[in-house]
Amino acid sequence: MSSEQRFEIDDLRRADAGHHLHPFTDAKELNRQGTRVIVKADGVYIWDAEGHKLLDAMAGLWCVNIGYGRKELAQAAYQQMQQLPYYNSFFQCTTPPAIELAEVLAKLAPSHINHVFFTGSGSESNDTIVRMVRRYWDLLGEPQKTVIISRNNAYHGSTMAAASLGGMKFMHAQGGLPLPGFVHIDQPYWYAEGGDRDPVTFGLEVAQQLEQKILELGLDRVAAFIGEPIQGAGGVIIPPESYWPEVQRICDKYGILLIVDEVICGFGRTGKWFGSDYYGIKPDFMPIAKGLSSGYLPIGGVMVGDRVSQVLIDKCGEFAHGFTYSGHPVAAAVALANLKILREEGIVDTVADQTGPYLQQRWAELAEHPLVGEARGVGFLGALELVKDKAKREFYPKLGKVGGLCRDLAIENGLVMRAVGDTMIISPPLIASEAHIDELVEKVRLCLDQTLQGIPKLNFDE
Repeated sequence: MSSEQRFEIDDLRRADAGHHLHPFTDAKELNRQGTRVIVKADGVYIWDAEGHKLLDAMAGLWCVNIGYGRKELAQAAYQQMQQLPYYNSFFQCTTPPAIELAEVLAKLAPSHINHVFFTGSGSESNDTIVRMVRRYWDLLGEPQKTVIISRNNAYHGSTMAAASLGGMKFMHAQGGLPLPGFVHIDQPYWYAEGGDRDPVTFGLEVAQQLEQKILELGLDRVAAFIGEPIQGAGGVIIPPESYWPEVQRICDKYGILLIVDEVICGFGRTGKWFGSDYYGIKPDFMPIAKGLSSGYLPIGGVMVGDRVSQVLIDKCGEFAHGFTYSGHPVAAAVALANLKILREEGIVDTVADQTGPYLQQRWAELAEHPLVGEARGVGFLGALELVKDKAKREFYPKLGKVGGLCRDLAIENGLVMRAVGDTMIISPPLIASEAHIDELVEKVRLCLDQTLQGIPKLNFDE
């Protein structure tokens, strides 16, 4: 690296420290270390300003499904910007890309879902759902049905309502959350919370907490249940096979709305178009974002089932909710180009039939490592539990120390892998080949070896 390049990077880091507040970041610690400046990307790789090449096993933030550098998406944005860079969906107006995208999404979604309300992000989508759920019950003459049941350690976004839907206590501690009307039950996290119960029994018992909570609160108050098909940010928590059928049964029995958060699982990550398809769930709402545009432009939405949409259309009048950028024409055009690539190149089918099974086969090999208590995954999602004692499923004290070490070693070894406490997680671009998967697994193995060697030097009392 030349001295001029070094000077430019130092300038960027100073400006970043001086003016940029990062999301989910300890600003003091970041400014001490200096931020990593990412300058280019192609396929499954990213490069930082110092020239380091990294295999991005997180697809950005679970979103770059078709990989980096697809010129078709840039061209779609350029052409739409030239013709109509912006118009809103208020005042009885819309644009051709928003209309076409809504139609394409309805065809991809489960057959009982035929409408979409556009947003700018997953957080906005989940805020929108709260408004829709409560308006739906109000229109049916039950305005008191406002409570939404969620799960501990769930993540549904970081705005006030979305963070309240989520069950992450460290988020709730900053801002007096959750807001009234949101309650939480246990998550289906067998490895850490299942104890001596077999996964099927544990899955049923955790699902049945939903019924217990409905009866405790009173059916006259409970509006809906929300869950991610697979909890992504919580640590790629894959529910036992007994879990979702029981949740569906309970929602059907009591007539409450079922919200299946597809922001991470949607658009091919499980090897199906949606996690709802993978688990055979019939949701009333599916919030979407991330893979909708492969992260190339911000766009999200709420897929609305016929049961709800018909009430909103027939009885609501004006639904007093929306965003300046709902159905943004450029973002919609990019999303259309992204979905076209996913369809025409058969990427979702490839994940289902070839690369997904190969990734899971290779990922499972890592369970043999002395540091790994469990290696789990579905499609292009994976997690490793880093533990002190495999036989006892015992974690190290001060969760996050070992995971943080492994994450930092991954960067040194040319790999982006995320730590959730001491759970290492991956979510690669869906275009990753078997060769990329081999590279990923070998780099992870190296990181595990180095982490095991480095644990004696960690201070667990800090």
